[in-house]
Amino acid sequence: MKLSIVIPCYNESKTLRKCVEDILCVDWDGISTEIIIVDDGSKDSSLAIAHEIETLSSSVRVIAHAKNSGKGSALRTGFAAASGDFVAVQDADMEYSPSDLRRLLEPLIAGDADVVFGSRFLTTHAHRVLHFWHSQGNRFLTLLSNMFTDMNLTDMETCYKVFRREIIQSIKIEENRFGFEPEVVAKIADMRCRVYEMGISYRGRTYDEGKKIGIKDGFRALYCIVRYNAHRAALPIQFMVYLFIGGTAAIVNLILFLGLLSLGLNSITAALLAFVLAAVVNYWLCIKTIFRHNTKWGLGGEIASYIAVVALGAIVDSSVTFLLLQSGAAAWIAKLEGTLIALVVNFAGRRFVVFAESTRGPWR
Repeated sequence: MKLSIVIPCYNESKTLRKCVEDILCVDWDGISTEIIIVDDGSKDSSLAIAHEIETLSSSVRVIAHAKNSGKGSALRTGFAAASGDFVAVQDADMEYSPSDLRRLLEPLIAGDADVVFGSRFLTTHAHRVLHFWHSQGNRFLTLLSNMFTDMNLTDMETCYKVFRREIIQSIKIEENRFGFEPEVVAKIADMRCRVYEMGISYRGRTYDEGKKIGIKDGFRALYCIVRYNAHRAALPIQFMVYLFIGGTAAIVNLILFLGLLSLGLNSITAALLAFVLAAVVNYWLCIKTIFRHNTKWGLGGEIASYIAVVALGAIVDSSVTFLLLQSGAAAWIAKLEGTLIALVVNFAGRRFVVFAESTRGPWR
């Protein structure tokens, strides 16, 4: 059996050599290894060190990016070049111990798993004590990811992920930076892979020591969890996301209506234009987050069915509002109830007609 270890590297001249040496020193127990170092446009001496290591060991290959594109980009390159039965990710910063990789292979070799994650939180191994809020952020992102994927991982953001090669090479990696982590977890969940977790040791770095992930990456992870999961999430999760989309479109509708009125348009024209433009915003947000584009129809059919659902929602809204007003309800109550019922109708129409697709959660 053969293991391909992909090392994405950006300005890691202080630790790269030690990282590779530690991998080579592991007792792989008859498993051959290839180490693929992908230098992602390093500005220090990392690439020179990588080439030096390559000349000293036949199991090391070096691939260089002309400019820095991000961890996800480097991994995409490394995964494509891998030839082993299994493929593992190893950061060059020495936060993770290569000796743990051998244990992570066991469920794969036994044929029990397609993917194995090394959890920093599910462990009795050595674990450096660092930032409280950083760890809580990781736990929150893992919880949110689990809600969307219907998996019970303890550490979604872990570097240590080991795959059967055909699994990872069949996944199209779209994220260029640290969004790779939630993206690949979402796509593994979509494939119904057999996923195992094992505890690992962890020697984290501080930002002074070179840690690169930041708050911007945390917000990107939030987006990626929704972007790559929402279209297959359980119905209650999808409805929660749609509430955000519907609320955003409603705010756009109001702002546009007031703006068009200020430009001198009459109220009917302003209301119609604002409604149409808000519907366009709603459609764009739907296909960018919660639903997949053209899952059931061609483009023309999708747009036509979407317009029909929007029209039905408008009819339901106005009809319910009118009937409640006729029954003596206060205007704001009548309009609120009409809007809420129309919101449910709009979601159901999008979910079961326009963008129909099976969910992966318990409420199908």
